[in-house]
Amino acid sequence: MPQIHPTAIVASGARLAPDVEIGPYCIVGERVELGPGVILRAHIVVEGRTTIGAGTQIFPFASLGHKPQDLKYRGEDSALVIGCRNTIREYVTMNPGTAGGGMITGVGNDCLFMAGTHIAHDCRIADHVIMANNTILGGHVTVEEHAFLGGVCAVHQFVRIGRHAMIGGMSGVERDVIPYGQVMGNRARLTGLNIIGLQRRGFSREDIQALRNAYQLLFHSEGTLSDRVGEAALRFAGIRPVEDIIDFIRADSSRGLCQPKEINGG
Repeated sequence: MPQIHPTAIVASGARLAPDVEIGPYCIVGERVELGPGVILRAHIVVEGRTTIGAGTQIFPFASLGHKPQDLKYRGEDSALVIGCRNTIREYVTMNPGTAGGGMITGVGNDCLFMAGTHIAHDCRIADHVIMANNTILGGHVTVEEHAFLGGVCAVHQFVRIGRHAMIGGMSGVERDVIPYGQVMGNRARLTGLNIIGLQRRGFSREDIQALRNAYQLLFHSEGTLSDRVGEAALRFAGIRPVEDIIDFIRADSSRGLCQPKEINGG
């Protein structure tokens, strides 16, 4: 049977795996589902239609699944779906989706959310994402796998953060960040590639050099961005990391692209 502290309040309809641990003063709502090995340490509230995957650990004063901070929300039966083996630290907040964003806020597997981070309604977080302390995401933000968001950074609604990207601490991110890119600043600008992250994750020298060359072509060459993207697509055909960037740039977006300072006119 689940281990439930006597001071915890667990609604009768909650679905708990047999080895769930629920610590002191936690509150678990009627439609919550906790997978195998989930641990709620203490003073945690999980409400709404919230699912938490196997092996996830949640630390004190986290609040998961309460209604979104969106004035357009009208009580629709939306959900928060959290994957497996995540670490959710103190004071983290995650809200469910809305009718305007597909009804689901989704979090992948093997992520780390440090103290005070906020995941707003309709966000999509992929696997192996790290969000450092007090990082906040506006609604409808997409964060791809292995992205790292530095402490106290803020990401505007509808922005996309590409895979393996790095956001510098205390940055305000108003535009999309390319895969493998690195941005920073009060109004974040692209400062290069996340080379250290790529090396740590085992990318080959050939792929890193191809990314360097493609970056120079895309952001420090003459002509329009559209022309440069077309040239890069031809020159680097078959090189998957470069194709990731090209596909990302070509995808539909409402926020525009975070570019180096001189290109943004700053």
